[in-house]
Amino acid sequence: MAENKRDYYEVLGVPKDASADDIKKAYRKNAMKYHPDRNPGDKEAEEKFKEVGEAYEVLSDPDKKARYDQYGFAGVDPNFGAGGGGYGGAGFGGFGDFSDLGDIFGDFFGGGGRSRASAQSAPRRGENVMTRLELTFEEAAFGCEKEVATPRIENCPNCKGTGSADGVIETCQQCHGTGQVRSVQNFMGMQMQSTTTCPSCNGRGKTIKTPCNTCKGKGKVRRTNRVKVKIPAGVDAGQSVRVRGEGGVGSNGGPNGDLLVEIYIKRHPIFTRQDTDVLCEVPISFTQAALGATIQVPTLDGMVDYEIPEGTQTGREFILRDKGIPEVGNSRRRGNERFTVVVETPTHLTKEQKELLRQLDGTMEVSPKRKKFIDNLKNFFE
Repeated sequence: MAENKRDYYEVLGVPKDASADDIKKAYRKNAMKYHPDRNPGDKEAEEKFKEVGEAYEVLSDPDKKARYDQYGFAGVDPNFGAGGGGYGGAGFGGFGDFSDLGDIFGDFFGGGGRSRASAQSAPRRGENVMTRLELTFEEAAFGCEKEVATPRIENCPNCKGTGSADGVIETCQQCHGTGQVRSVQNFMGMQMQSTTTCPSCNGRGKTIKTPCNTCKGKGKVRRTNRVKVKIPAGVDAGQSVRVRGEGGVGSNGGPNGDLLVEIYIKRHPIFTRQDTDVLCEVPISFTQAALGATIQVPTLDGMVDYEIPEGTQTGREFILRDKGIPEVGNSRRRGNERFTVVVETPTHLTKEQKELLRQLDGTMEVSPKRKKFIDNLKNFFE
């Protein structure tokens, strides 16, 4: 009767302005707390579990909640006129919606047991293994072959991946090879059936009486794998080279994972890189810059002669075609080398050299850049 009922908000422990999410969270918390499987033989807990379900059935339904807020218990009583079509018609003592109970039963009975058990015996790909490899600038540019050593999961060599010391693997007696067990729970006069992963074989459907001493029955061990890796020409720092099938071993006939080799490149004393172009700086003397000269320029292919024109200014860039980095996957196509000249000012001059420079400076016209700078200064201060 209504006079013996507790207020539904009080039952769930939420205020009257609680949101739908708050009501659902409170219901799940209380239902888990008082569930008969957690309180076997506890009649009081069973009654509270029913009470929680009844409260949620009303407060989770906007129409029923509105009638309850307006009329109280009478608003949701099917025998009361204002309550037209209350919760009683749903049967099971007021439980009209068992959708959320399914989630809770999943928590108790290992919900998704069928899918998890199937996953245990399904072919699974091995895990990928990652490692780092440092290359010289030239090795990355032209490619090379390197040996790397990485730990990975492999089949146990003693039991050949079976996990059994004597090779005897039997069908699980509890689940009869299905990897699943069914159980029946009595709940409020109903029998509820659930399927869970078999605890004896952990869903594999097979049992091992004599586990392998090396792998402790797991069938897998961690070992160091040595493999030669072909580094393609043009690979850049931060890129990865994938070696198929050299990762962890697969399970249940699944394929091996891959080995991913992340590339690092040592700093070069002369060259830097921008995409497929090689960059470098070449120092030249004041005389070479002024008069022009044939200078030697370092490249990845060796030294080459290059003629710079007279009057070359510091910072000027020159381009050597097809002297850069090969494109990955197409070693015939290469970037360029871009070198910049840096004019070095002479130091530690003798007295005679200084006098000659002064005489030279007195005979030279003001350069265009210096003349423009002087004109700008005049305009600024004026």
